[in-house]
Amino acid sequence: MNWLDDGFHGEMAFMQKHGTRRSRPAELEPGTISVISVRLDYLPEDVVGAKEVLDTPEKGYISRYALGRDYHKMMRKRLQSLATQVQAVAGPFGFRAFVDSAPVLERALAQKAGLGWIGKHSNLIARNVGSWFFLGEIYTSLPLPASTPVDKVYCGSCTACLRVCPTQAIVEPFRVDARRCISYLTIENPGPIPETFRKAIGNRIYGCDDCQLFCPWSRFAEVSPETDFYPRHALDNSDLTSLFAWTEIEFLQKTEGSAIRRIGHERWLRNIAVALGNAPRSEAVMAALRARQHDPSAMVREHVAWALAQHAEDNPEAPATQMPPETTASFPALEY
Repeated sequence: MNWLDDGFHGEMAFMQKHGTRRSRPAELEPGTISVISVRLDYLPEDVVGAKEVLDTPEKGYISRYALGRDYHKMMRKRLQSLATQVQAVAGPFGFRAFVDSAPVLERALAQKAGLGWIGKHSNLIARNVGSWFFLGEIYTSLPLPASTPVDKVYCGSCTACLRVCPTQAIVEPFRVDARRCISYLTIENPGPIPETFRKAIGNRIYGCDDCQLFCPWSRFAEVSPETDFYPRHALDNSDLTSLFAWTEIEFLQKTEGSAIRRIGHERWLRNIAVALGNAPRSEAVMAALRARQHDPSAMVREHVAWALAQHAEDNPEAPATQMPPETTASFPALEY
């Protein structure tokens, strides 16, 4: 079955644009002979626990990769520096660095380069490391010996990622319907969040980590020494009401240099309105929602109206963020 033909990419039209250039590096960057694939761990050390935030519905959960500085520019500079250092040894050669900036099958390339295998949640998993890392590539004209690929999938019979996905976006092993994925719904989706998924979103206001968070291999995650990835503005542990009060100017100021800025203030408010609708009813929650009832954005107003409806007299307390019970209790033994 074809992922694009099934429409699993949703509104991400760019996924369809590049044809075979995505899978044929020399078509994307003429002269490419080799691809150098690298990983950069991003899990910060000084951060409030992800599960703790998910278990506190008054807090806003932000995907761990977005708590600090946007990795795109920083990682691309490092790749450029790496290529320059190699040139100093090997002599001049052509190269181009990529970090989510072009049609590159980065996970497939990383698997071929021996960095790990593609798990049932579709993320790359590295043995004794887990999956909390970014990937980057250098397309180069330099002939290099090929690495030994990871040809085995070490997920075994485990289906933890499928079971914990709040919106059941992993429709089968290795196959994700982006239209159901909370990361897509809160980041890539430009319009209203379908009501079908709003309660399942819980307090996740930017992305979702559940499939990684509850993966048994995540117990081996390595903490990143990169201070750039440390949380900014207490985004690892902030109240929804405080975040919802940000003006557009505050949003732009506090997300400067962050991956979060790309969604814009309107989507930020849309996402938080949903989370407030899922939070326990309180005076602070109700006051925050009522303050945005007449927001200039029709989309924000609609999501605020939905959130207020969740706190109607016949439904005084919205459900807490959905956390599958005893998720960590039934993992099969890891296969080495």
